[in-house]
Amino acid sequence: MHTDSIPKIKIDNAEYQRSDELRTLTLPPGTELREIAANLKAVMKTDDRKQVQAASASLITAMAKAFMVAPPPLKVLNARPLKVTENYATETFGDYDFESTAIRLWMRTAVQKKTTSYGTYLSTLCHEFCHHLDVVALELPHTYHTRGFYERAAILYHHVQDTPVRTIVWTPHRNGTFSVDWARTMRR
Repeated sequence: MHTDSIPKIKIDNAEYQRSDELRTLTLPPGTELREIAANLKAVMKTDDRKQVQAASASLITAMAKAFMVAPPPLKVLNARPLKVTENYATETFGDYDFESTAIRLWMRTAVQKKTTSYGTYLSTLCHEFCHHLDVVALELPHTYHTRGFYERAAILYHHVQDTPVRTIVWTPHRNGTFSVDWARTMRR
């Protein structure tokens, strides 16, 4: 994970800094979210897109209710889009549309078309839901990928999973961005 570049426009820079400094979320009780997430985990084993869609929508709706925001429209799609260039290949796991507030999640890997792991899928769902929270509740309309954003998404993921949150270790870069030092993060 790599943070977005710092915006040059003053007002956008201020939003970026607010997002970067906001490193936590006030979490709702987790029992209901965990039960719904457990159902999603079971449904993913069926490999049925419609069932995964319904279970994902239930979790998104419960999360929205818990955070007192309108639930975003959700669409679960099959194989992830794959972009290949001469130098790299990237897959899209999920995305958030700012205008419609819709979330799209892809449930299959791009190349082998296998159902993605539950942990990866849930992490993506929490990531995209955090974009929604930024836009509709936290007054962060550009919802930049800052250290704060990634930490909020991680807190939500671990809350839903009922697993301990790891402190993310960030490596600074000359241009002001950061990337996760996974080896050091996982040792903590």
